[in-house]
Amino acid sequence: MPANQLAIVTGASTGIGLELARCCAKAGFDLVIAADEPAIEDAARDLRKLGVSVEPVEADLATIEGVDKLCAAIGDRPIDALLANAGVGLGKAFLDQEFSRIRRVIDTNITGTLYLVHRAGNQMRRRDTGRILITGSIAGFTPGSFQAVYNGSKAFLDSFSFALREELRDTKITVTCLMPGATETEFFRRADMMDTKVGTEEKDSAADVASAGFEAMMKGESDIVTGLKNKIQSSVANVTPNEMLAKQHRKMAEPGTAKS
Repeated sequence: MPANQLAIVTGASTGIGLELARCCAKAGFDLVIAADEPAIEDAARDLRKLGVSVEPVEADLATIEGVDKLCAAIGDRPIDALLANAGVGLGKAFLDQEFSRIRRVIDTNITGTLYLVHRAGNQMRRRDTGRILITGSIAGFTPGSFQAVYNGSKAFLDSFSFALREELRDTKITVTCLMPGATETEFFRRADMMDTKVGTEEKDSAADVASAGFEAMMKGESDIVTGLKNKIQSSVANVTPNEMLAKQHRKMAEPGTAKS
């Protein structure tokens, strides 16, 4: 890989995003990393130990202004890889959720992601080169009772990734969809889901998920479902009626299902 290629990683302060940034740094990419919290500065200090340039941007990527702030930090530098990973979850029943939090899930996972992909993708198209990794989820295969908006947002991203890839088929730009299952991150605590089965059971390693996603992106693959259990779950979901999937999801995500 040529020296000084630039990768943009969002949601990079913790979890899968931080590990994706680490994969990029180990491969020699310079980095612009973004998140909506001051911890992005700590992540940058950690990643610089790997010998690459790392510029942190604290920005709310649920907003147009936040994405514009990130793009302004990138400036005219060519983007070689965009790892659009920023996302938030939300547990509990839809009618019990505050609409401001519902809106934030949609604005972060869908609107902000699409705006950033549109900005970066157009730059890549002018150069006819680049890699895009979008963090979807196997949650997108299942109607997510007690995570209805989150799962719906991931279904959108999964679908969008494949569609964009096809539109760019005759270019040198690749689009890869990373579809993990439940992963050991801050996600479930922030989504207020620590009283659920899925929130408290053992989960996949964020480092393992990120490594698989990064490798798939570098190979230009269309998608990667991480973990054998998740591969089986996604295959089963494709042939299971949605009503049954929603009932099964309730057992995982309904408040009060955590093991005592």
